[in-house]
Amino acid sequence: MNGRAGANEARAVGALARADGWGTLANRWAAVANEFAKMRHLRMGVVASVMVIIVVGLSVGSAATSPAFAEAAGRSWEALLAGMSLAVPLASPLLLAVMASRQVDIEHQGNGWLLSQTSGLTPGGLCRIKLLAVGIVVAAATVLESVLLLGAGLLLGVPDPVPAGLWAGYTASVSVANLVVLALHILLSARLDNQLVGLGIGVLGTIVAVFATALPPAAAHVTPWGYYALAAAAGYEGERLVAMTPAYGSIAALGVVAAAFFLFITGRSGWKEG
Repeated sequence: MNGRAGANEARAVGALARADGWGTLANRWAAVANEFAKMRHLRMGVVASVMVIIVVGLSVGSAATSPAFAEAAGRSWEALLAGMSLAVPLASPLLLAVMASRQVDIEHQGNGWLLSQTSGLTPGGLCRIKLLAVGIVVAAATVLESVLLLGAGLLLGVPDPVPAGLWAGYTASVSVANLVVLALHILLSARLDNQLVGLGIGVLGTIVAVFATALPPAAAHVTPWGYYALAAAAGYEGERLVAMTPAYGSIAALGVVAAAFFLFITGRSGWKEG
């Protein structure tokens, strides 16, 4: 009786793991490690580095050419934040689409969706693992962009005190926007075999993100890319530099809603097939 009960319990645990879609805890960590191995093979670090270089380069270049950067009125840090608030929407949406596409397309090409199920990972569970692994890289790259730009300001001799609170708030806000856009592209790349569709949406997202700063706040809330404008910590009205406060409440709500939606979609049985 005890042996039979143990066997039934083992089958129940296995069924629960399969229903959850994540597999066992050991399988989850193994899957995360496997995703990092794939990233090394796919040279995802190069893509992330390109994103960092573009953002920092554009931010410093934009600030250096701004008259406000040389003013004695203490606007230099705002000029750097305005530069980053413009550079991130220009660089991130398309490169995030590239990262998601590369990380997911390998499963389409190698029948990885079926192979992952042998270890208890459904396609939805594997997408969650991919978001966790690539999300760590994206979050680290976003923080690195912010730190490097801060260091550039110090190296350039900005005499004003660092607006640490605003700087940290902007970094956190744009990190949420990046992760939400990444999650969206992981779903698109998993659902669609043709990765050009996802990349095309990334191009359109870049256009939306750049021009969202000219839209009313209500319109910027409509798409995930509009939240780059809501995260902006400084910007220009004509030629006048103005400080802004990121829409922390809206961005936090976006993160919660996007996380719930991602978990719901990836938890559905057969969602990837249609």
